[in-house]
Amino acid sequence: MHRDHGGGLDAARADYGGARADWLDLSTGINPLPYPVEITSPEAWTALPDRAAQEALTTAARVFWQVPDGAAVLAAPGASAVIARLPGLRPPGSVHIPGPTYNEHAASFRAHGWQVMDTRNSDTPVDARVMVHPNNPTGQFYGAQDLDAPLTVIDESFCDVAPDRSLVRCATRPGVIVLKSFGKFWGLAGLRLGFAIGARAEVDQLADMLGPWPISGPALEIGARALNDPDWARETRVRLNEEAAHLDALMWRAGAEAVGGCALFRLYRVNSAQAWHERLAKHRILIRVFPYAEDLIRLGLPGPDGWARLEAAL
Repeated sequence: MHRDHGGGLDAARADYGGARADWLDLSTGINPLPYPVEITSPEAWTALPDRAAQEALTTAARVFWQVPDGAAVLAAPGASAVIARLPGLRPPGSVHIPGPTYNEHAASFRAHGWQVMDTRNSDTPVDARVMVHPNNPTGQFYGAQDLDAPLTVIDESFCDVAPDRSLVRCATRPGVIVLKSFGKFWGLAGLRLGFAIGARAEVDQLADMLGPWPISGPALEIGARALNDPDWARETRVRLNEEAAHLDALMWRAGAEAVGGCALFRLYRVNSAQAWHERLAKHRILIRVFPYAEDLIRLGLPGPDGWARLEAAL
């Protein structure tokens, strides 16, 4: 299955030219002002990660996300590493993945022999359900009443912008797995760090699938440091919401209607998504278009050096 997603600067360069440094990539939902990465200890690079470093990271994660005592926490090399293994927690069956949403979950379940449906009747039983919370790209949130399948995945990759909406409190229920991503809110996608939070039985299965030392030493140190910095998180949420509102105002003046998203990305309805893509690409600005919608585009936040470029292009 083709995994359509944001990014892809090399392909954009092939079509429109320019070096990577010339481009402003707004096709993803990554915080453009990442958590400051300080120098890590030499041992983080030269030694196999020890248990103390791994426990320091998971303890920080438990405190930051207020994980209930009955739930286990597993650090992984990116949320995508967990997504690729989640279907192996159960024998293949039917999985409901409400659409439209990004297609990594569907691709993974199909690869494991599952039947994937994006719509269903409320009385149709399924063996698994995936809820992207908030959804990418619509920004829709779900509720505890939606956890109605034997295996329920709650993908909270973007939920750190709205921690009051998190469903991590439900992670003690058997069959419920909550995913967290470090690349979006903290802006460190290259660190490749994610988390699975859920009942001990499922989390232990995932840990066995990942094998020993799944997290690099530098990621353990940087992740623990960031999760132990709640002040940075609070200040970042305020800034992201202000910048999302500013982006909406710019796009509205350019003729786009805000129809969804969250503080890390915004979804707009336009007359022609392809025309907008080409128009901005000529200015070396990459945005997200969708194969299933000719009138929708998604933009991430430009960051301090990008606002003037975007406004001039618009």
